[in-house]
Amino acid sequence: MDPAGAPVTNNIAGGEGEKFSVGNVYSVKVVTGDEFQGIVMAYDPNPNFVVFEEGLKPKPGHSKSTRMVNANFITEFTYLGRSEDPLVTSQCSVDLAGLQSKEANAVRQAELDAERMGVGVTTEAQSIFDALSKTLPVQWDKSDIVVMKEVRVRSPYLPDCVQGGTAAANNRVRKVLELERQRMQRLG
Repeated sequence: MDPAGAPVTNNIAGGEGEKFSVGNVYSVKVVTGDEFQGIVMAYDPNPNFVVFEEGLKPKPGHSKSTRMVNANFITEFTYLGRSEDPLVTSQCSVDLAGLQSKEANAVRQAELDAERMGVGVTTEAQSIFDALSKTLPVQWDKSDIVVMKEVRVRSPYLPDCVQGGTAAANNRVRKVLELERQRMQRLG
């Protein structure tokens, strides 16, 4: 009996693992009254969940509708046969090249993010770095912020701490620094 007290109709023999083998096709009814037909994609005996791809045949190249069902809440199921393994890679609609490209982009972004994080610097210093990076190319050199590869901003990151570069570049960095410090004072 299932938790709702309804008897489960089991029209095939064998234990749960055999019953819910990947590729088996069933007509399923659950305690809520929902009924569907589906192919077993996965089965986990603990906590007793079955993942079904809805429909009677795998559809390579199409999006899939799946259901994850607690097997304890299946009130009826009828074995309809066996489908080809729905997880065979030749039938799988996952774009492997696209996933690899997304992974490579994520790794590149993580590397860029790591370069943008100062090591051993204050939250205030990181905030100033982030503000400068919105309009100017910046990088960390230990605890110094290097702007446009020529202007250096040293701790405590005040306008008087700006050194090097052309007069125009130096003035631009000072101006952005002053504006960011004013914004931080308003918020803080």
